Amino acid sequence: MFGMSHESFLLLDAVVTVIGLIVLITKFKLHPFLALIIAAAFLGLTSGMPIGTIIKAFQDGFGGVLGFVGIILALGTMLGKMMAESGGADQIAQTLIRAFGKDKVQWAMMFAAFLVGIPLFFEIGFVLLIPLVFIVARRTGVSIIKIGIPLLAGLSAVHGLVPPHPGPLLAIGVFGADIGKTILYGLIVALPTAIIAGPIFGTFIAKHIPGHPNQELVDQLVRDEDAGDLPSFGITLVTVLSPVFLMLLKTFADVALPDGNFFRTFMDLIGHPISALLLALLLSLYTFGYKQGIGSQQMLKWLDASLAPTAAIILIIGAGGGFKQMLVTSGVGNVIGNMAVEAQISPILLAWLVAAVIRIATGSATVATITGAGIVVPVVGMIPGVNRELLVLATGAGSLILSHVNDAGFWLVKQYFNMTVAETFKTWTAMETILSVVGLGFILLLSLFV
Repeated sequence: MFGMSHESFLLLDAVVTVIGLIVLITKFKLHPFLALIIAAAFLGLTSGMPIGTIIKAFQDGFGGVLGFVGIILALGTMLGKMMAESGGADQIAQTLIRAFGKDKVQWAMMFAAFLVGIPLFFEIGFVLLIPLVFIVARRTGVSIIKIGIPLLAGLSAVHGLVPPHPGPLLAIGVFGADIGKTILYGLIVALPTAIIAGPIFGTFIAKHIPGHPNQELVDQLVRDEDAGDLPSFGITLVTVLSPVFLMLLKTFADVALPDGNFFRTFMDLIGHPISALLLALLLSLYTFGYKQGIGSQQMLKWLDASLAPTAAIILIIGAGGGFKQMLVTSGVGNVIGNMAVEAQISPILLAWLVAAVIRIATGSATVATITGAGIVVPVVGMIPGVNRELLVLATGAGSLILSHVNDAGFWLVKQYFNMTVAETFKTWTAMETILSVVGLGFILLLSLFV
């Protein structure tokens, strides 16, 4: 068509479609759910796919993603709500702050966010922990930026790199990666990355931009909780980390034990992400609920309230799955995969780069993750020995880069920390970019050993 080979036309078609997707989201402010559906339909029609195939491919992609990730999101959100309302997150943060002391409080905030952020969406974790930033800043006299940047780094690192967060889970499904190995590698990469982008960078940038919290927000959010009313640190930690522990145990059982072994079969059941999160949620009903004297009716209200904010996220993820499947079914993915093979580009670098470009353009880490994974997935079958778990992490790292004015998180941080746009670029945007680039470096380093 137009004097081009079929492969060249498909590639041009994909580029035009992705640009169109970006324009719909950024210029025309169309909801990402609708934009992804339109982009998928456009790609299917212009690539010459039959109408019936277009519809089926989108349905398969939509349902295939939500059949797994939708359940995970619901269970994870409920677990996070139980931890938030019971005060478990406060207990983790306060315990770590006491352990580290005032001089190293920025390290305590990073570790608290890292732990609390494992079962929580970034936005929920942020709103949950921001009062602690204000409390600690007031009590210690330490700069709000020095305390806040480590907290943001801890939350953002696990959000982009560690399941059961939706981004890594989406990429796991697309690449067919092992969830236990991804969690293990994700933690190995995320922790040192968060340290560099958090306490180390935060201490540096706070010398230039100390920050001045909005006093109205401080008055509204700061409440000195009685630690005696909170769940204990040990119980909170066990509850929050139990799904991660079960998923890791499943992976170790799969590696160490033969097929048909009873314990391995049992771990395959309870170590599956859905089972693990369900068991953790049931445990939280006791540890964060009944044990704290909270009645069934109150817990039911919490769980009901927790699901409403996830509706839009679930729809975007489903539409992203449909768009991803259109990239695969149309043959675009194979063309890009062949190009990567011929150009000898590292699949890990390719995954990071594609996700980074889409993230910068759209401002959505979710769109960047699932679109990037859909574009890169054909490389898995073309280059022998590609580590699928590291591809997941590379896509997640790319989706974190350069948060700016088209990202809701940028404005959330700006308002809560009472910064100018320029100051937000120098703090939040720089921190996100450090997370992405340093994360890629650790992923490439890890690829030498796994």
